[in-house]
Parts: sequence; structure tokens; C-alpha cells
Amino acid sequence: MLRRLYNWTLSLAQSEHALWALAIVAFLESSVFPIPPDILMIPMIIARPNRAFLIAGIALLASVLGGLLGYYIGAGLFDLVGQPLLDFYGKEDAAAQFNERFKDWGAWAVLIAGITPFPFKVITIMSGWTGLSLAVFIISSIIARGLRFYIIALLLWKFGAPIRDFIEKRLGFMFTVFVILLLGGFFLVKYI
Repeated sequence: MLRRLYNWTLSLAQSEHALWALAIVAFLESSVFPIPPDILMIPMIIARPNRAFLIAGIALLASVLGGLLGYYIGAGLFDLVGQPLLDFYGKEDAAAQFNERFKDWGAWAVLIAGITPFPFKVITIMSGWTGLSLAVFIISSIIARGLRFYIIALLLWKFGAPIRDFIEKRLGFMFTVFVILLLGGFFLVKYI
């Protein structure tokens, strides 16, 4: 079923309403939808590289707005909607432990989830549930999603289709390694 959903989402990139489809997918992916907007962005940018940064901007705006929906789910609808979503993604057991640490490290959690393959929707819901400052959440979301979408746009704009394989198979890993190195650097500076 997930594969069919992925293929259907990918087919939207060929639609005459691709920008709207991207906005809807980016919005929903930040709160409930399992397929990331990257799968729409990549073929759209390859087909129209002169629109790369417009496409990234639409994904950024819609993703941050969708993140606010996730935040609201966590803050106002957690028992009704948020808990079933966390159950679906297998994150229900970690929720209580996560709540304790999240308020101190919430901005980092939003940044990390926003640029890595970790499901962003889990962090948007947890941000609302734990009461993370809305301003911190919005700023962190803009930075993280902006980095992710604009780096993809820049790579595709500069290198075109040949970089597609790298983005699809390795960019998430590269973002994860970057975050680990960044956090390791902060740890070294703080404790050494």
C-alpha cells in the first residue's frame, strides 16, 4: 500500500497542478502524511530547473504551515489524533521519556528532524504536546526545512539529473552524518 501511495505521489509531479500538489504534500507530510515532498520536488526541478528555488520555497512554506498543524495536534488534539499517529509510527512508548528532555532540547529536535530522514511529523506533534515555545518551533522549522529543501534545489539546479541518485539515496544519510558531527562538536566544546 505504501508503494502505491509513493507512486501516486510521484505521479503528481507530472500534473499541471504540480505546485499545488507539492504544497499539499509538504503541508500534510509535516503532520500526518508518510511520503516526503522531496519525491515531488526532484522531478519537478529536473523538468524545470529555472523554478528550483520557487519549488523549494513552496515546499518550505507549506511544510512549516503543516508543522503548525502538527504542533496543534500535539497541543490541542493529542489524545484524539496525536496519540494514534504516534502509535502508527511506533513512537508511543518513547513519548513519556521524550517529554522530559524535549523542552530543553526541543529546538535541536526540530532542526534534526527537519533535515534528516526522521519523520518530521513526530517532532511537530511532540513539540505541541510538550509545550515547546511556538516561536522556537517556527524558527527551528524554517531553518531546518529551508536547509533541506534549498540544498536539494541548489544541487538539482547546479548539477541536474545526474545528481538525482545521490539525493535520493545518500543525501538523507549525509544530513544525518552532518548532524552527528555538529552535535559531537558541541559536545567536545562543552565537555573538553
